[in-house]
Amino acid sequence: MKNLIVLVIILLSCIWLYSCDEAPKKDKYLRWVGDIEQNDKLDDPNFKVCNGENGEFQYFNLSNGPQYLGEKPKIERLFKEEFQLDTLEGQSGWLRVRFIVNCEGKAGRYRLLEADQNYKAFDFDEEISSSLFEITKSIESWPIQYKDENPIDYYYYLTFKLKDGQIQEILP
Repeated sequence: MKNLIVLVIILLSCIWLYSCDEAPKKDKYLRWVGDIEQNDKLDDPNFKVCNGENGEFQYFNLSNGPQYLGEKPKIERLFKEEFQLDTLEGQSGWLRVRFIVNCEGKAGRYRLLEADQNYKAFDFDEEISSSLFEITKSIESWPIQYKDENPIDYYYYLTFKLKDGQIQEILP
């Protein structure tokens, strides 16, 4: 009986010691759907967020709504001048480039999402995707946004409505 009590005490001690793991655990899920984690294979290592990895605001949290330096016509002109591809039958749907603008007005961590006209996953022709992606990355005129007079990091996106490989509309 004495051996059984000692064995139970040792077993409970082992369980207790094992449960006291002090190593920080990485959350299984991101903070919000669509959060963009730093990916050293994809992202510019020089791009830094200013307010920590969980300090980015979503675009819909900004009371000023979508803003561009030079306003939307400047963005539309840029894509009209730079996106010069022939019509490509069947290349219709939505292409979204999502990214973070940091507290200095610099953008990074670009991600691409493509869908057909019925919002089902779709792979556009590589020339279309890469062209829109690179033109978006070339934009340097993102405004600095503030919350309580402090500059913030925020998510932003450009969505392109495409018909036969041609831009029909740029949102927002």
